[in-house]
Amino acid sequence: MPRIDVEIPAPDGTAPGTLHVPDGDGPWPGVVMFPDAFGARETMSGMGDKLASLGYVTLIPDVYYRSPGWTPFDPGTAFAQEAERGRLFGLMGSLTNDRIAADAAAYADFLLARPEVRGTAVGTTGYCMGGRMSMVAAASLGSKVGAAASFHGGRIAVEGDPNSPHLAADQISAVVYVAGAIEDGSFTAEQADLLREALEKAGVAHTVEFYEAHHGFAVPDNGTYDEDAAARHYQAMASLYAATL
Repeated sequence: MPRIDVEIPAPDGTAPGTLHVPDGDGPWPGVVMFPDAFGARETMSGMGDKLASLGYVTLIPDVYYRSPGWTPFDPGTAFAQEAERGRLFGLMGSLTNDRIAADAAAYADFLLARPEVRGTAVGTTGYCMGGRMSMVAAASLGSKVGAAASFHGGRIAVEGDPNSPHLAADQISAVVYVAGAIEDGSFTAEQADLLREALEKAGVAHTVEFYEAHHGFAVPDNGTYDEDAAARHYQAMASLYAATL
């Protein structure tokens, strides 16, 4: 499974990334995979390889490219160690909706220009923070995103938050798939209802459901990784993208 290191022209510099290409003869549909808050790292690259094996050219950008030299986080210690927690929250806080939208446009344009990629729209997916980014990208890029997925994404439908992605539901052209986690305060049953209501009102085709697994279920280096839930999430993406891209 070819894995190519790439440099993505981005609004505030150059974003490193990895491009994961299916075996065989393309071109294939393209997907932007937004990593969780711990950043682009080998675990995410393995997930990119897996998605590529299902027939999708997958781009994993370094979403923290504005902070060159940063190092990926260890999910087991990132929240427990004060210095690491502060570093993590600082990087996360640097990604405003405007920056996410501008970066997503650059990632999508880069992917669509690749000779390995076909079509005029990409899919997006993301995990934890990246799930929220996937939703922001879907709203900001309109028809350039054909399908948007979020897995154990947080803060995507927060009442009273003017930056909550659900408020831009009427700008989404994509088919949306959201899988929440149980006992996850960052995406509760009430927030899921709020998201469904916004998507229904906007006429967006969508599925919003919960897996019987905890936050982080899809990412192998998380302590809450759940093999069955992870397999289900790949099946969900394959079905979503096959129907839309």
